[in-house]
Amino acid sequence: MWPRRASAFASLLVGVACAGLGIAGCGEPRKSPTPPADATAAPPRATPTSMPIEAAPSAPFPRASSAAPAADDEPAIVRPKLIDDLLVNPGIGLQTFQRFDGQALNPPLTWSEQGPVDPPADSAARADFPASSIAYFRWFWSQIEPVPGQVDTGVIDRAIDAARAHGQTLSLRIMPYDRKHALPAWLPAMGARRGPVDPDDDPATFPPDYADPVYAARWGALISALAKRYDGHPQIDTVDMASIGYWGEGGGPHPPSFPVRQGFLDAWLDAFKDTPLLVNFDEDKGMAYAIGRGAGLRLDCVGDLRVGPEGVGGWSHMRSLYPQEIVRAGVQNAWQKRPIALESCWTPTYWSQHGWDVSTILAQALRWHVSAFNVKSTPIPADQRPAFEAFLRRIGYRLELRQITYPKSVKAGSMMPVHLHWFNAGVAPPYRPWVVALALATPESSAVMRLPADVRTWLPDDAVIDTSIFVPETLAPKSYRVRVALLDPRTGAPAVRLGIEGRKPDGWYDLGWITVE
Repeated sequence: MWPRRASAFASLLVGVACAGLGIAGCGEPRKSPTPPADATAAPPRATPTSMPIEAAPSAPFPRASSAAPAADDEPAIVRPKLIDDLLVNPGIGLQTFQRFDGQALNPPLTWSEQGPVDPPADSAARADFPASSIAYFRWFWSQIEPVPGQVDTGVIDRAIDAARAHGQTLSLRIMPYDRKHALPAWLPAMGARRGPVDPDDDPATFPPDYADPVYAARWGALISALAKRYDGHPQIDTVDMASIGYWGEGGGPHPPSFPVRQGFLDAWLDAFKDTPLLVNFDEDKGMAYAIGRGAGLRLDCVGDLRVGPEGVGGWSHMRSLYPQEIVRAGVQNAWQKRPIALESCWTPTYWSQHGWDVSTILAQALRWHVSAFNVKSTPIPADQRPAFEAFLRRIGYRLELRQITYPKSVKAGSMMPVHLHWFNAGVAPPYRPWVVALALATPESSAVMRLPADVRTWLPDDAVIDTSIFVPETLAPKSYRVRVALLDPRTGAPAVRLGIEGRKPDGWYDLGWITVE
């Protein structure tokens, strides 16, 4: 099973995998510097430096001492202990595909492109697959709009409810058609023109003429209906901007002119103002246009390392297309503002069968600053697991509070200076506006103070918050536990697991103590 914390043997394997990944610092033990005895946060006693922060008092919140605190102008400095756990956080990690967290996996080499109209049933036992915070579903247009003008939102609503029940958000795509799944049967009857038929297509699929105003109007109406119901929905993580080609991926044998392509991109970008959109890897101009208007990027064939005869030459997505075209389109920094989502070409088992090196594949994914990765809910071969574990410790964001400094005592109704040093050990920033908050807590109450920081700007590196916060005048004179959390701005509840020790059942992290006078 996939561990919450790597064992000593697993840590050794991760080190081997990281050597293959070639990423500086990957897999190294996370060690906290040992602070001097007079620099750790102290329990609430007359001599506040008599006990280190790691040693908890006999009761979670001891009674405040009646004795006056010793004169000490030195601030409390707390350096939390780092952890190596696989953190399950919103918007990052391996996605489940056409199913939800813990449910049965697909076979090693096969999957369905057509999403279920009703959520799959849970398995008797949890699947042997990393815990996931995102369920990714794709449906064909004919499933979602079986009758013109009547969008069956129940399909998506049921998936949203099931994702919530499994502790996930939903990412989705509506696909026009593919070689086996036709456009809605009612579309030709409305006068839509037929496009060129590829020799490999089933003639019954009725490929569209993308320049046809009937097709554009009907597809645009579907986009508008989806945005009206789901734009800004807190349970929707991302939406793919599908419109053109098989599965809506943007390619295909008969691409439209750029003005036509731009019209479809604009339909998505004009309709969805809040929910992040992902443009599928497109021709350079369309990809750059969508990202320039605020879209993120999705690559759908990661892992393809094919070579020519005897290992010479040949064409592949990983070597011949993605790296060069991302640079030519000028979108290599798109990750700094919007998420990058990847999907495996075939499956990890297929990679193994063809001798494609998983460390090379995952290292490139990290260089693209991936946040979410769909491996089609297929099993991960045993020999690839160490590399995937190392990868999951870097994917997306991984936030660590390295140090917090605050006064050992403060007066109620006054300003309190605080200094927080954070480190993002991942490869991308958080894309949601989580609120950094401190709390002064007792068993009876908690005063929560929000800090002025935009975590969406925390790229991989150090981040510092130097500020002063108001200590409510209503706080009684006693000792308080100092706590930290990243809150969901909508619910006010802790939303993010940090790469440090000290997490409590309510999602807050205990740091140290402070005396309010």
